[in-house]
Amino acid sequence: MPNARAARRAAVRLGAVVLSGALLAACGSGSSGGTSDSAGGKVTLTVDLFGSFGYKEAGLYAEYQKLHPDITIKQSDTEDEADYWKSLQTRLAGGGGLGDVQGVEVGRIASVTQQQSDKFEDLKQYGADKLKDQFAEAKWSAATTEDGRILGLGTDVGPEAMCYRTDLFKQAGLPTDRDELSRKWSTWDGYLALGREYQRKAPGKGAWIDSIASLYSIMIGQEKERYYDASGKLIYENNPAVKTAWDTSVEAAGSGLSAKLDQWTPPWNQAFAAGSFATIPCPAWMLSYIKGQAGEAGSGKWDIAKLPGGAGNWGGSYLSVPRAAKHKKEAYELIEWLTAPEQQAKLFQKQGLFPSATGAIEKVSGAKDPYFSDAPIGQIFGDAAKSSPVQVLGVHDANVAQQITNALSEVERKGTSSDKAWSTAKKGVDNVIG
Repeated sequence: MPNARAARRAAVRLGAVVLSGALLAACGSGSSGGTSDSAGGKVTLTVDLFGSFGYKEAGLYAEYQKLHPDITIKQSDTEDEADYWKSLQTRLAGGGGLGDVQGVEVGRIASVTQQQSDKFEDLKQYGADKLKDQFAEAKWSAATTEDGRILGLGTDVGPEAMCYRTDLFKQAGLPTDRDELSRKWSTWDGYLALGREYQRKAPGKGAWIDSIASLYSIMIGQEKERYYDASGKLIYENNPAVKTAWDTSVEAAGSGLSAKLDQWTPPWNQAFAAGSFATIPCPAWMLSYIKGQAGEAGSGKWDIAKLPGGAGNWGGSYLSVPRAAKHKKEAYELIEWLTAPEQQAKLFQKQGLFPSATGAIEKVSGAKDPYFSDAPIGQIFGDAAKSSPVQVLGVHDANVAQQITNALSEVERKGTSSDKAWSTAKKGVDNVIG
């Protein structure tokens, strides 16, 4: 989802997770060569990203530059992914102003492989094909074209769970044990039923969930086919999975379970500290966002349980090298190092971004987070990552999703009927994709 990175940008880490066992020491790439920025052979690599990928904050750039004294890394960062993508399209068309490394959100990767493969380097020429076994199959295949070109290396993924406020649950007389809750809300019907019970018993005006947009987004992340089928045909209008996620979200709004908060807005941010909702669907990257918004006062009041309805994925990105990049070889060496299991494990430890490299998943399997009542996040998110379906990604996945969640916001905030909101969503999709 485009706003996933915006969430990470705003997050403030309030304590690292606890890992069982030591992480392996980072390994440096070979010495860089190719085009130089000066007679002394020094190279400045420009990395153009959206939101925050966490590399600077986790100290990975500094570590890489120490391993490679002739390399200087300069990162540019656009807050909103939609703005970033629009600007990137303009620069790709003109061939200028591109970074040596460009970030690509998972909802855009099909556009890269299917429509813009001529604009990006085939990383296979630098040896990327040898890394295939290092990544989860779904992550690897999404950035590979039909003829075998490798156009990006995977960063994080967004395995899904459910975060909840144990203090609010206690006040409403609900169980707080994560395993018991996982059984009670093993289905989405069970989740809504428990939400209605909460609403009857909870003191004050607190809601069960932050927004129906987050409910829809997490549910659709559990599906293999969402907006496109494997042939590239747009199928969202008649896809039963989309209808089920839509109808469940509308039902939640009709039952008064939502706090009616538009995600990524100031009121939504403030609601974390205010205790305005008791649960929030949370891919792994959401943990650091919750910490940043709820603050120190929220430590120990949150916990994490398995997601209703089974495993899913929401979010994740890639690092790619444009053909117009000035330092292609050095850029590849950097992204190979940044996406290696050792670095992905460190990024999870320090920034909470769950790794897509299979070796890193094993390294963090024993991770617990004291902020979230010592929840075994390595196990919860690791199991979800391993069980998530291999999703079919279309060229306009992100655009379709945005139009649908915009329409759902109209349902919960303005009382727009389901039929009218769905019609608005379809018109929006038609306008965006032409």
